[in-house]
Amino acid sequence: MKIVTRTKRSLFGMMASAFVGGAARSAPARSYEVDHSTSDWRRRLSPEQFRVLRRGGTEPPFSSPLLNERRGGVYLCGGCDLPLFSSAAKFDSGTGWPSFWKPLDGAVAMHADAAGHMRNEVHCRRCGGHLGHVFDDGPKPTGLRYCMNGAALVFRPEDD
Repeated sequence: MKIVTRTKRSLFGMMASAFVGGAARSAPARSYEVDHSTSDWRRRLSPEQFRVLRRGGTEPPFSSPLLNERRGGVYLCGGCDLPLFSSAAKFDSGTGWPSFWKPLDGAVAMHADAAGHMRNEVHCRRCGGHLGHVFDDGPKPTGLRYCMNGAALVFRPEDD
């Protein structure tokens, strides 16, 4: 998988275009374990979750309460509750979105960006929900930054 490196200036340009145009995109047409009609997804999800998970939208940077979540636990898909990321892999990327250096094994799938940008979208492998994007400017040991929309995630603390 080739991950495209971008400068900060081009990254912010892409983020702005993704935020503005994100509501028009939708998850790739594939078959998933968890599948609902559009009207069922709308009933199950908040309007912001639907826009992000089912339409490929991007939430505004620094808007997610999960950005500053520091407790130990697991981040689940907001659409189907599949465990996606451990808090042990979370780091502060400074980008304004919750970021992780690796997902849990078998949790996510990557697709070419639906808007034609030179980046890779990250989707829940079980329901196909759009989670965010992956870039190659993360920390060791992977060097990857899974830049996720907080609206696409649910946090479950270790003590639950």
